[in-house]
Amino acid sequence: MSWEKILQSRAPAATLIVRLLVGGVFFLEGVKKFLFAEQWGAGRFTRIGIPAPQIMGPFVGVVEIVCGLFLLVGLLTRLASLPLIIDISVAIASTKVPILLKSGFWPMEAEARTDYSMLLGLIFLLIVGAGTWSLDAWMASRRERRKG
Repeated sequence: MSWEKILQSRAPAATLIVRLLVGGVFFLEGVKKFLFAEQWGAGRFTRIGIPAPQIMGPFVGVVEIVCGLFLLVGLLTRLASLPLIIDISVAIASTKVPILLKSGFWPMEAEARTDYSMLLGLIFLLIVGAGTWSLDAWMASRRERRKG
């Protein structure tokens, strides 16, 4: 895939709203993994059975912070969405599916709303890109001016 295809986006400026929502949530979740490691980072990873929690907690925190920031500013938005899609999919599989199996649909639904919203927001950004108010759009226009 070419850089033009990765950066290009004909999505409206209002895409910024989705980027701010999704990027902001992931950025703050990543920060919490460091500020409150026992509750949200390695300690939580230990409780839910994630292997090597002392490594995976900080690793996931860094991914969420970096990719969340990329979404916030609209930099490499499609690429930044991919690790976060993996991240939220693991979160759903490790925390929401067990609730579904143990307690049923409605208790799981109550716990999963944010996760599913984030997943759908990420898929949206992967498909449409960052939109016109983004660093991706700025970089794409600069590349086009240089070529043309």
